[in-house]
Amino acid sequence: MEQPIFHVLNRGVDKREIFLEKRDYLRFIYNLYMLNDEERLETISHTFKRSLLGFDIASRKSRKLLVDIFAFCLMPNHYHILLAPRVENGIPMFMRKLNMAYAKYFNKKYERVGALFQGRYKSVLVDSDTHFDHLPFYIHLNPLDLSYPEWRANKISDKNGAIEFLKSYRWSSHLDYLGVKNFPLILNASLLNDVFNGCKGYSDLIQEYLRDIQISPESALE
Repeated sequence: MEQPIFHVLNRGVDKREIFLEKRDYLRFIYNLYMLNDEERLETISHTFKRSLLGFDIASRKSRKLLVDIFAFCLMPNHYHILLAPRVENGIPMFMRKLNMAYAKYFNKKYERVGALFQGRYKSVLVDSDTHFDHLPFYIHLNPLDLSYPEWRANKISDKNGAIEFLKSYRWSSHLDYLGVKNFPLILNASLLNDVFNGCKGYSDLIQEYLRDIQISPESALE
């Protein structure tokens, strides 16, 4: 790793859900793209509505990126982002914009006041190649909490079911690394694609991860 890379995460205050419906996930992902810019964006609500009507957000003027986003996952009450700064203080500038904009959107939509997130986001420096190699899989496996929570205990009873479940979960960069265009504009995918040896390599590696924690249905019942 030649550039400093960070794992950034945050959750809802009191572990409350911060994404209540599809549009909330889409809004946060849209913000990941639109707010990754040194310049201030004044019309995000208007442009978000236009994008839902079929306007291509890639057509806006060139951005001056604050960060490179390598991977992400949104869960009902928290999020994970793997990223690196492009400019000095790029991560705190980006995260401040991201959290403030989403909290403002959420509070207005659901007619609430007060903090949405559990304090300041947590930022962990990826300090070794081993840590870096593990993190994208950890981030992309998070949705298994919803249907296969035993994965966190290094157990999983149905590897194929878990693989199919991950393919059905839109709110992460997993599908993009499988070669399915989900939210490709968000990512700088070149670094991880080199690490994974492309989409086929990534697919093989994540199946290997799941195979390593697989248990038999019989032992799952013990």
